[in-house]
Amino acid sequence: MSDLAELAAEAYVYGFPMVVDLDEVGRFTRDGMGSVEPAPFNRFGHAAALAGPKDAFVSINNDTVYSAAQLDLSGGPLLLRVPDTGGRYYVLQFVDAWTDNFAYVGRRATGTAAGEFLLVPPDWDGEVPPGTKRITVPTTVASIVGRWACDGVHDLPAVRALQQATTLEPLGSGTPCDGLPVPESAVAEGELLFFEKLRTWMRAFPPAPTDQAYQQKFAPLGLLDSSSPYVSPSAELERALRTGHQRGQDRVEYATTHGTSPEQNGWKLTYDAFSYNLDFFEVGTVNSPQWVLQDRDASRTVRAAAARAGLWGNHGYEAAYAMAWDDEDGKPLDGAQAYTMRFEATPPVDAFWSVTMYDTPRYHLVDNPIGRYSIGDRTADLHYDRDDSLTLYLQPERPAERAAAANWLPTPPGPIRPILRMYQPHPAVFDGRYTIPPITRREHPA
Repeated sequence: MSDLAELAAEAYVYGFPMVVDLDEVGRFTRDGMGSVEPAPFNRFGHAAALAGPKDAFVSINNDTVYSAAQLDLSGGPLLLRVPDTGGRYYVLQFVDAWTDNFAYVGRRATGTAAGEFLLVPPDWDGEVPPGTKRITVPTTVASIVGRWACDGVHDLPAVRALQQATTLEPLGSGTPCDGLPVPESAVAEGELLFFEKLRTWMRAFPPAPTDQAYQQKFAPLGLLDSSSPYVSPSAELERALRTGHQRGQDRVEYATTHGTSPEQNGWKLTYDAFSYNLDFFEVGTVNSPQWVLQDRDASRTVRAAAARAGLWGNHGYEAAYAMAWDDEDGKPLDGAQAYTMRFEATPPVDAFWSVTMYDTPRYHLVDNPIGRYSIGDRTADLHYDRDDSLTLYLQPERPAERAAAANWLPTPPGPIRPILRMYQPHPAVFDGRYTIPPITRREHPA
């Protein structure tokens, strides 16, 4: 049983990204997410405001207004039209069922002029309309995650107009789509249902050929069966799956906080957290050794940790992420304490940067009295020192000093995990010329 349980643990780590991803795909089509309205497959759902605590999604950003479309290409290609944004930053990130970021459309990748893109399923060999760029989607179900720069409430109508001008439609008449396959309903909730979802969706959405070969090792678990073995599994298989599920879950949690990302002043530099795509490089991606992990086995663990702590995050060259769980002395960050973060120089970017506050272990935004969930270069009335340095105050209570209050990022009770985001980062972020300042604990709040 121990060997079977260990195999189940490996399958959990491998399958976790797909299961959590497609659970979210289904949720977006049924319920939406907080400010993002629900939308059926092949139609955009748009948020009407920046994300807040009601948007219950792991590590959601508070910098941009979201749009999301869940794609189903089983009925044929889709035509995507994007408007001219007049230089405004935006990105449409394309994510397949295995969480590969396989294409980007937006300011960095394709510019801000109007454009048309034909999204085609695997092995499609039809004709692309003139003036339209082809994007091959690796799995018939996938996601577009859109982010629009927004400078505040006054800017929302302009963002809304751009959202509404971003459209999807079938090429030609189109045919009915298959939708998301439904796992066997007789499988009990919990650990067995996880493996049933993985079995169902592995069959529907094959990965790259190398991973298809890798999947063969999971045959003893029933993951390659055409019908569910989890309705009435043997006692041995059920014990192995439940034990393996817990082991795998523990490994994903450990990889999330103790991964191989380099550290700098207490920050985990997760710039490579989304470099696990080794096979699919369409419009806007960078296929170079710097952005492609070379170890396929290691990439599976990186993929799982990324899905756990930052599902649907961008490659580092689009938006670089750094995460902190500890202060500069190595002590876990505690929302009841007071901290500062002093930038001698702010992050070098072509778009913008921010620090966003999350609780743990959910990695969600948490309500606070002033409704501020992130702080950065677009925050109104930031106070810079005479030497142009910038000190942020991370603490639960509003600082008494006016200057400190302008630079206050409220912290929720309990353990916290801030993220520094740098949109369209300069090379200095990656080559070590730019250093992120530490988070320093203060004995007394400002």
